[in-house]
Amino acid sequence: MTASSTRRTTAAHSRLTAVGAIAVAGALLLTGCGDQTKNKNSGSASTSTAPLADKLPKDIRDKGEIKVGSDIAYAPVEFKDSSGKVAGLDPELAAAMGKQLGVNLTFENGTFDALLTGLRSGRYDIAMSAMTDNKNRQEGVDPDTGKKVGEGVDFVDYLTAGVSIYTRKGDTKGITSWSDLCGKKIAVERGTVSEDLAKQEAKKCPSGKKLTIEAFDDDQQSQTRLRSGGVDAASSDFPVAAYAVKTSGGGKDFEIVGDQVEAAPYGIAVAKSDTQLRDALQAAMNAIIKSGEYQKILEKWGAQDGAVKESVINGGK
Repeated sequence: MTASSTRRTTAAHSRLTAVGAIAVAGALLLTGCGDQTKNKNSGSASTSTAPLADKLPKDIRDKGEIKVGSDIAYAPVEFKDSSGKVAGLDPELAAAMGKQLGVNLTFENGTFDALLTGLRSGRYDIAMSAMTDNKNRQEGVDPDTGKKVGEGVDFVDYLTAGVSIYTRKGDTKGITSWSDLCGKKIAVERGTVSEDLAKQEAKKCPSGKKLTIEAFDDDQQSQTRLRSGGVDAASSDFPVAAYAVKTSGGGKDFEIVGDQVEAAPYGIAVAKSDTQLRDALQAAMNAIIKSGEYQKILEKWGAQDGAVKESVINGGK
């Protein structure tokens, strides 16, 4: 879930092929973000055998766990499957990293716009939730006011994705780009770049053609609103929009309109003070990139076109 008004808007070069490989999830029980459900990824190695265990801070190594804040209602990046288990791209990457580090990465559910607050308060060790790495988040700046509201975070980058608009299938209302939204209603998830872009576009609309923005706590609520006809369009990160188009109503509910914009890196958020943990996560991500496990996971979830060759720190603009 991206968020920043400081990045350039550009058609994405990394259109994720989420539609083709996404049929791995059947009927989903997509829970709301308000609960603090915990799910441990299985299969992490013990610290005695994990190749990168010594890179972790001692307190985390001793606990054998990294607490991950995540909005677990954003399929296919993170969601709950029909058995209630946390599934998706981020949890599988986290499990693979856990094997390198010798710890479990435990996903805890929270609303997206509160994840960084939870990180600052110590509720989570990291946040991994399709979160775009950008300068505002790195510096703790509110994108609406331009004022500093926190100390900011560091990011361990691991994927590139853009943002898309989608409508009810066969009912596009003539929408092919953000500039077509004046006089329309759009549903977005609160705290994301979709909301930021909608606010930017609303400022450009002429008198008498107001863009109405309805912001929700999670993406599922946005989809429900669009499905019911309460809004003309919705916007999400492209992997999520593509997944909704593929799965909702058996592929009969929605269609994507126009191209992706705001292509930017997803990053794992880490407190500025936790440099050792940050560097350990980067080493683990690069290890699974090098081994080929990273590519296999991305291909499973249709995200291979967003692959990076190397994980970097704070690569967002």
